[in-house]
Amino acid sequence: MGRIVLPVTPQTPPAGSADRPDLAAMFAPLSRALIEAERPVLAAHGLTMWGYAVLLRLEDEPFRTQSALAESIGADKTRLIPILDALQQDGLIRRAPDPRDRRVRLLSLTPEGRARRDATQAAIQAGEERLLARLPEGDRAALLRALQALGPLLAEEQDATRVDPDA
Repeated sequence: MGRIVLPVTPQTPPAGSADRPDLAAMFAPLSRALIEAERPVLAAHGLTMWGYAVLLRLEDEPFRTQSALAESIGADKTRLIPILDALQQDGLIRRAPDPRDRRVRLLSLTPEGRARRDATQAAIQAGEERLLARLPEGDRAALLRALQALGPLLAEEQDATRVDPDA
């Protein structure tokens, strides 16, 4: 993937400029505010933030290990066990032995887990839509495009600069 170069305009200060805060400084308070806005929605749907993260990540494909799931959502694998226990007790996920290796548990959504995830996501996104509707349409579309592009770009950059400890 080629590198994205944004033109320098009066709205886009040059790199290293003090005319704008660092991205992390702008995202951190926004992220905290969005998480706080989600908490009552999650509670109304009987989920915790980590439980919701698990339901989102499982989607429609089972995970082969709990460690892989923990890594994919940025959770410590030892803290994930009680979250998975609660989700399983509530009938939202299934842990099934892997037919290829009975020591491994495959994690997947149940139909109830999929329905709860979808209802929760719809409610969260309805709140987000109310916020986004306050932006001019062009700004809203640009923001959503930029956010969708930044995640893969950052992952690509991190992969390119990751040092192999075995090398």
